Amino acid sequence: MALQLTKYISELSIPPSYFIHHFRSQLFTKLPLPSTPYTDKTIIVTGGNRGLGLEAVKHYVRLNAARVIIACRSTESGEEAKASIINNSNIEVWPLDLCSFESVKAFCKKASKDLDRLDVLLLNAGVAMGDNLEFAEGYETTITTNVISTFFMAVKSLPLLRKTGIEKNETSHLTIVASEAHYFTGFKERFEDKIFETFKKQDQNYYWGDRYGVSKLLDVLLTRELAEKLDQKPGGGEKIPIIVNSVNPGLCGATSLFRSVPWFVGLVLSVLGWISARSSDMGARILIAAAEGGRETHGKYIDAGKVHDPSPFVLSEEGKKTGEKAWDELMEILEGIEPGSTFMLG
Repeated sequence: MALQLTKYISELSIPPSYFIHHFRSQLFTKLPLPSTPYTDKTIIVTGGNRGLGLEAVKHYVRLNAARVIIACRSTESGEEAKASIINNSNIEVWPLDLCSFESVKAFCKKASKDLDRLDVLLLNAGVAMGDNLEFAEGYETTITTNVISTFFMAVKSLPLLRKTGIEKNETSHLTIVASEAHYFTGFKERFEDKIFETFKKQDQNYYWGDRYGVSKLLDVLLTRELAEKLDQKPGGGEKIPIIVNSVNPGLCGATSLFRSVPWFVGLVLSVLGWISARSSDMGARILIAAAEGGRETHGKYIDAGKVHDPSPFVLSEEGKKTGEKAWDELMEILEGIEPGSTFMLG
């Protein structure tokens, strides 16, 4: 493990300006309490049973949303989260296991049947796995959860988001929770003929820290591609009333994201958290700011409540080509899971 960590760090190429921005943002970003009313609106928050997701749910309830759906693996945990909120009559708990494509299908089928509108889809759920290489649906679990199932749900939700925007004459929002961890990877998998096939191998060169970074880099790249594809539909982006973006909540306290990582990593994160972590509430404010952003946030990476440049790789020509390659592969995977699921994207 120590050798893996040393090798991983030695391969990173991070501009010094990143660290200045990181600590300035962590220590001094203070977003106001969200105040935009959500009267009559329907919100879905994946991973809404704990951490930042739960804090976001609390804000949406306070802002008078008509329906707030906590999507989580354990409905028992979801019900406990619901019970922790005083005015909870507008909260629903729906099962969703991102390690299962069938679970994603079932959730989206229920949404299309039971919901007459969907105003905000906040794809917050994610994992950071530990040392052991684990698989779900044939792919390494981090990739299945943070990327494939997340975008499967995003793509399956587009028709309802679009219908809501058109019928209500308002913009719907789809926000994917990324991370500044997308800076922290060499992403060697991009050199393979098929990026996602690499994540199926039993003997893959796996280190949990790099893999989490890869998953979040793919989230940023694929969000940009999704926004671009929506804008290429007939009528252009302005006539498809969906704003898509990715957001970095930063290092936040009381998160369960890293519950599976090695103990010493947890210790390091705890120390960093003690020095500079945001509260879960402040992290949730950042998520909500992204999920109510205007057209200027479409396809963009949101950091500390504002549009911010992602990593230099994302902005490079190679990053663009890699994003296109990953997008084409992902669309093929999603069509294999459910033929016709990507119909809105041409």
